[in-house]
Amino acid sequence: MAFQSLSYKKRLIVVDLTESVTINKADAVSAPLYYICYIYEAANVYRAETIESQLIAYFTLCSSQRRLLMNLLTHDFSTTLAGAQPPCLSLYQSTHRHHPDNQQDPIRFRNLVKKLEQSLQQKYPAVAITKILEPFNALADDMAFWNHTLDGLAVFAASGLFQVFRTQRPVIELAVVADSFHTKPLRRLLQTVDRYQVLGLSQHAIRLFEGNHDAIDEIDLTPGVPRTITDALGDELTEPRLTVSSYGGGAGPGSTPMHHGHGGKKDEMDVDTERFFRAVDRAVLEHYSQPTGLPLILAALPEHHALFHRVSHNPFLATEGIMISPDAVSLEELRARAWEVVAPQYQVRLTELIEVFAQAHSKGLGSDDLAEVAAAVTAGRVETLLLESDRQLPGRLDSTTGRIELSELSDPGVDDLLDDLGELVANKGGHVWVIPAEHMPSQTGVAAIYRY
Repeated sequence: MAFQSLSYKKRLIVVDLTESVTINKADAVSAPLYYICYIYEAANVYRAETIESQLIAYFTLCSSQRRLLMNLLTHDFSTTLAGAQPPCLSLYQSTHRHHPDNQQDPIRFRNLVKKLEQSLQQKYPAVAITKILEPFNALADDMAFWNHTLDGLAVFAASGLFQVFRTQRPVIELAVVADSFHTKPLRRLLQTVDRYQVLGLSQHAIRLFEGNHDAIDEIDLTPGVPRTITDALGDELTEPRLTVSSYGGGAGPGSTPMHHGHGGKKDEMDVDTERFFRAVDRAVLEHYSQPTGLPLILAALPEHHALFHRVSHNPFLATEGIMISPDAVSLEELRARAWEVVAPQYQVRLTELIEVFAQAHSKGLGSDDLAEVAAAVTAGRVETLLLESDRQLPGRLDSTTGRIELSELSDPGVDDLLDDLGELVANKGGHVWVIPAEHMPSQTGVAAIYRY
């Protein structure tokens, strides 16, 4: 049956055809990795087109892949946003997970889009404004989108780019038009020291979660990570075979039949469990722990902890764990139990950062003076940069000389200086930590530790 003859529904979303829908690509065109698409759905068959009606692909989704095609924030967000040409639009908004609280979210989103429009009108023609705001307006009308949000939303747009991220924390509302994207709130979420992952493990299946002090959510496992023991072992899985015997040695009248495993099946099944745990350990390390560097907390029945720790080669696996299956507790209880494990590490990491800065500052290898830090950042001298999470310093940074000029954030072309400094440090191979004000070792919003 031809796709065009089917009854379909249409919505505008962002699709990563190499990750979200890597299925049956056909008629692919040469284009960027991420597409701003109209998705036409009919009978579980999807057709992806650009806004200009250029066909990208036909594809289908299996049941495990039928989820909202929107990105959960990961460390590669800067790669996704790289190379954008001005104007660069950044929008942040807190959202709600449940009805009726989420009913106001689209309204607040439209108000923020209006602020973007007003800022654009100071510098850009109406035709260009209409085009760059088109996906924002389409998103505002997509109720399926608003019914599946988390605690926050970050939206970025430029010519040929429209990217949406869900966040596990509320964010401060912001609508900025500038020469570059405003990414410090995302760095705050990714570079905070309270993030962790939880591996829910049983003899037969796994679940994976990512959380922080405030929230925890289940992760949709990527291909290559076995969800069940059958996925991991396939045809090599031991099949339990049952035989029938009886109490008392006879099989005559009055005897009681007893079913039991045949010839060491329990031992074979124990071997299967160990092989399954090894496969899970390898996959989680490769696909999650190494890319994120997050601590991994095991949540399982007590009898499974010793075996998994014995076979694991994951250096991110926490010594302490949660002695219960995630299936037996709510998400909130799982978050609370995970935080009991993570909290001591969180405090230690904060203390270490502050002490290292104090020592560096005393030796002339660190500074909290904005102008000095800006010059050091552009020279590539900054190894570690601490930024105050909720502080904004509107202005311009000359990435060649390090000269700074304070201004107003409402002016197109002006971004947050702290945001620009953080991006530049990250691009030069340094480390950026965004820290709550009460833990910052300075009053200026910035603290830098130098390489030399």
